[in-house]
Amino acid sequence: MKILVDVKDNKVNFILELLNSFSFTRAKTISPAKAQLFEEIKEAVENLNLVKQGKLKARPAKDLLNEL
Repeated sequence: MKILVDVKDNKVNFILELLNSFSFTRAKTISPAKAQLFEEIKEAVENLNLVKQGKLKARPAKDLLNEL
């Protein structure tokens, strides 16, 4: 399983050392751009689930393409 953890800059080294000290974990840093991409994908999936539940109205793909 993979998890994304947001850590204050001054505690990164401590957290990485702690996580890597366990034989069952492997930790590595990711770029801010990649972290933002993960957050945006997560939000898109949440919105898609809301559309499927009928709690959010979807926009037709044709309208989206016409905006481009």
